[in-house]
Amino acid sequence: MVTLRRTVRLWINPDEAAGPPADQPSYNGFAGRPSPFGLGRFFEIDAACRGEPDTSTGYLINIKDIDRAVRQAAVPILGNAARSAPDADPTGLLAPMLAAVAASLPVECIALTLRTSPYHAFEMAFDAPTIALVRTAFDLAAAHRLNCKSLSPEQNRDVFGKCNNPAGHGHNYRVEPCVAIDLSKAAPESRSSPFGIAALEAITDRVIIERFDHKHLNLDTPEFNDDTGVNPSVENIARVFFDLLAPAIAEASPTATLRSVTVWETDRTSATYPA
Repeated sequence: MVTLRRTVRLWINPDEAAGPPADQPSYNGFAGRPSPFGLGRFFEIDAACRGEPDTSTGYLINIKDIDRAVRQAAVPILGNAARSAPDADPTGLLAPMLAAVAASLPVECIALTLRTSPYHAFEMAFDAPTIALVRTAFDLAAAHRLNCKSLSPEQNRDVFGKCNNPAGHGHNYRVEPCVAIDLSKAAPESRSSPFGIAALEAITDRVIIERFDHKHLNLDTPEFNDDTGVNPSVENIARVFFDLLAPAIAEASPTATLRSVTVWETDRTSATYPA
């Protein structure tokens, strides 16, 4: 079995009749189609398909068929909401969009992700149609030094290299919490999620960003202090952030559960806790 993911980029233009047609030829699929008109809204939709590839072609499914299913089945739902109900929460669109795409594909569609920006994502799995996964990204600038008291200075330098610099060094971390929201507990006919992006961002800012941003983790925070905390590796940072954020989210809403926290130390190195 393999999982194949395909991203479809698109514009929802403010006036469909006046703008480029939705079925415009793919002049620039990389940037999304149809072409933007006026103050159009940009989205990405990911469809995840699972199955056994064809033994001859090696294909699970032609990606053009995924594109066609997403554009014909999901985009009209999204476009209608964007124009007629712009205050609707994206989580409320996931179930009908996922069901429509799944019914349009000859292979199993296991999940759909809607990105409303490069930093906000809403996901639903086919086998959990009342649970929405919501992700939002933050940046956090901090310094740290990787050093273990149980190792000798020479051993620390061998293990951590430049990251053992006595004065420390800095990173522009990226932090992305993922929250599972139980949509079955939303108020009937409500256009709002029982736990929205604004609440997630406010809690994350209060619990994580204000606490650790522009800090020397080893010197300024007990969680990573050389005497009282853990070594501030990206793995430990992700775990500490999760342990701090999970109870705050649970206290804020009975419908929301922190699923994971991902921390990028660089664009090439990240850790997610729990795995």
